Amino acid sequence: MLRLERRPSPSKAWNYATPVVAVLLTMIAGGILFTILGKNPFEAIKLIFWDPLFSEQFAAYSRPQLLVKAGPLILIAVGLSIGFRAGIWNIGAEGQYIVGALCAAAVALAFYPAESVLVFPLMIVAGALGGWAWAMIPAILRTRFNTNEILVSLLLVYVAEKLLAAAATGFMRNPQGAGFPGSRNINQYASAANHEIFAGTGLHWGGVAAFVAVLFTYIMLQRHILGFQVQLAGQAPRAARFAGVAPARLVLMCMGISGAFAGMAGMFEVAGPARLISIDFNAGYGFTAIIVAFLGRLNPIGIVLAGLLLALTYIGGELAQFMLNLPAAAIQVFQGMLLFFLLALDVLSNYRVRLFLPQRATTETV
Repeated sequence: MLRLERRPSPSKAWNYATPVVAVLLTMIAGGILFTILGKNPFEAIKLIFWDPLFSEQFAAYSRPQLLVKAGPLILIAVGLSIGFRAGIWNIGAEGQYIVGALCAAAVALAFYPAESVLVFPLMIVAGALGGWAWAMIPAILRTRFNTNEILVSLLLVYVAEKLLAAAATGFMRNPQGAGFPGSRNINQYASAANHEIFAGTGLHWGGVAAFVAVLFTYIMLQRHILGFQVQLAGQAPRAARFAGVAPARLVLMCMGISGAFAGMAGMFEVAGPARLISIDFNAGYGFTAIIVAFLGRLNPIGIVLAGLLLALTYIGGELAQFMLNLPAAAIQVFQGMLLFFLLALDVLSNYRVRLFLPQRATTETV
């Protein structure tokens, strides 16, 4: 019989090994999935993890795309990790990402076609404020009415998607677009464009913002009283209250930071790779960032590595769809498997598996 036995203290070895084992199990389960779909599993895994970086045929395009995809994932995940550490679960970063992009695009289109050095900084501020304001809805509802921030933030994603559709087909639609949905091409508007900083690298200002966010979060968690309060609230809520941590203020702070980071990610995306507001602007970065946060063990440095890995699955997934005709849903399931195995294996950090052999009952004869 197998039995879970609680460890005296969490295992550091398993804490570091879990992400690696989860990736390996995802490859195995993904290979089974691709086989069921009638595809060569080894070729599919190779296209996802190897060819984007090392294939002469694809690497020239894929390598710069790694930073393009990783930037928003890291920026959003770092913000989410602060709340997750404190036991505050913002699951609606996708909605905050969308609203941040809408607010930033609104600023750019309001100035169009005037050129000004103030446009881009104002777009960053608008994107951050848009994501922050959208995150404040579940935050305030939790602090005032004790609602569940998981449900409220998740449901607000669908409201944000409706706003996105209304903007693309209505109040932000390009008047010169021949009736097609979508805004003007913001990337072609010099004052609002988020171009590459170094040509051919894929690094734009969104990647720089992600690096700054990682540095800010690391310093806050390691060197600032707010970081101590965040970690204490997550590990020992009762002790946090005795230490003077105000739960409502912590909720507002964590939700606000994560919303602002998600909004900025949306701003850099709409001004850069996405180029415009469209019905399908949201690419699922807000949901994938949850996987990135947990795969990185809620550690800013780990999140950078996890963000690069998940960005690789995005790029490789697109290659697999094109080369093997795999459905997009299969790639999404493949990414979801990673979170599933990660959470399933997480139990081994706090518990060890013990094998017990049942003893046969003995009877005495008189």
